[in-house]
This record gives sequence, structure tokens and C-alpha cells, in this order.
Amino acid sequence: MSPTPSYQEPPQRSGLMIALVAGAIIALVGANIYLFVQLDHMKTDLAQTHDKLLTELSNLRDASSVNTASQQRHLETLKEELEAARAQARDQARTMSSQAKAEAAAHADQLARQLQAEQAKVQQQVSSEISDVKQTASQANTKIGEVSSDVGNLRSQATATQSQLDKTITDLKSTKGDLGVQSGLIATNATELAALRRLGERNYFEFKLGKEAEKKPQRVGDITIQVKKLDPKRNKYTINVMADDKLTEKKDRSVNEPIQFYTSKAHQPYEIVVNSVQKNMLVGYLSTPKDQTTR
Repeated sequence: MSPTPSYQEPPQRSGLMIALVAGAIIALVGANIYLFVQLDHMKTDLAQTHDKLLTELSNLRDASSVNTASQQRHLETLKEELEAARAQARDQARTMSSQAKAEAAAHADQLARQLQAEQAKVQQQVSSEISDVKQTASQANTKIGEVSSDVGNLRSQATATQSQLDKTITDLKSTKGDLGVQSGLIATNATELAALRRLGERNYFEFKLGKEAEKKPQRVGDITIQVKKLDPKRNKYTINVMADDKLTEKKDRSVNEPIQFYTSKAHQPYEIVVNSVQKNMLVGYLSTPKDQTTR
């Protein structure tokens, strides 16, 4: 008579390893959210900087046009006065005395100097305004360059995060559930579950069932789960599942083992996967088919 094969318990997962994995998961998800938020802020800053630059340039052009037009009118008035003074001097030259001629010539010279000074003043003002416009444009271009560089860095980081998620999806495993039906990809931690969500093939509902679930069934998705027994040392648990008003007991199940059951809403089975059995808590997720009928 051959000896009866002994049952070997599955290796227990180290609590420290689970904590480290959970920490890495939270950091990755947080970094991903931070990157996309920063990218959105950078885009907003770039648009605001561009609009501000256009507004400043428009205001400078308008102010320059008004000032230039005003100075031009003033110069034209001075030119007319100078020509009138010179014409008057010529017309009166024959009848004026030497002193009157000298005064007329001095007045004409004064108007000429005033006209020259005004022309120099206008030229200096125009040059200053042009310099201000160039400086503003240079500062804006520098700011736009900095924002564009930051956006590029965020895109690179987002691409790296996407690559890491793609690798996580590649590493996921498929197995059979307790009904003998081939299950889809199974997530053993939050990072892998996030990767499954990105695939979009099924609906996922995470749960953490504590002591309250031992006294009263807790709602998860469109079913309820009641915790009956937790065995952290053996990574085993027992739960009652209520679906379609039908109660099913799932006894002595192991972590990361797909628990399967059917409902009237879908042709494919629902699946419950428990990732962690703790002293007072059961952590895992419910996976449901995308295609469901309305009751």
C-alpha cells in the first residue's frame, strides 16, 4: 500500500515584502498622477505666457504709435513755424533795420535748434521703445523655452512610467479559477491591478474587508461579501458570497487564487482575488465582465 501523499502548505509571503511592494505601488501611482498634473500645469503656464507676450507687444505697439504720431505732429508744427519765420524774414529783409534782421535770424536759428532737439528726442524715444519690445520678447522666449523643456521632461517621465506599466502587464500570469474555468490575467498587488485597469478588458473593484465584514456582509461592486474566517499564518480564508440572491460559501481559499461564480448578468464568470490575508482584514479585488445585461 503506497503512503498517503502529505499536503504541503503554499509558501507564506513575508509581511515585510508585502509592505515594500505596497509602498512601491503607492509611489508609482503617486508619481504618475503628479507627472500628468504637472504636465497640465506646464501647458497652462505656456498658454498664459504666450497670451501675456502678445498683449504686451500689442500695448507697446499702440503706445509707440500714439507717441510717434504726437511727436510727428509737433515736428510738423515746428517745421511750419520755422518756414514761416524764414519767409517772414525774407519778406521783411528789404524794410528791416539791421537789428530787426538780426533778431529775425536769431529767432529762425532758435526754431531750427528746437526742431533738431525735438527730432533727437523722438529718435531716442523710438529707440527706447524698440529696445523694450526686444527685451520683453527675449524674456518671453526664454520663459517659453523653459516651459517647453519642463514639458519635455514630464513627457519623458510619463513615457517611462507607461513603459513600466507595459512591462508589468507582460509579467502578469493567467491561471484557472476554483470552478476550473481559465481565468484572465491575475493581479497580485496594486501595481499589477492598475495595469489591468489600463487594459480595460474587465471592471475591477478593490476591497479591504475588516471586522465589520464578519458581522455584516459588505457591498463590493454589485455583490456582497461576508468574512467567515481569516488564517494569516496559512494565507487561507473563508467567505460567503451573495450574488443574484444566492449565497455561496468559498471555504479555505488561498491568496491570489481566483474564486469564480456566475450571475444572471453575464455569460463570463465573476472573479474574486484576495491578495492579502491579515489578522483583521482581507485585501483584494472583484473582477466582473464588461458586457452585462440589465435585469
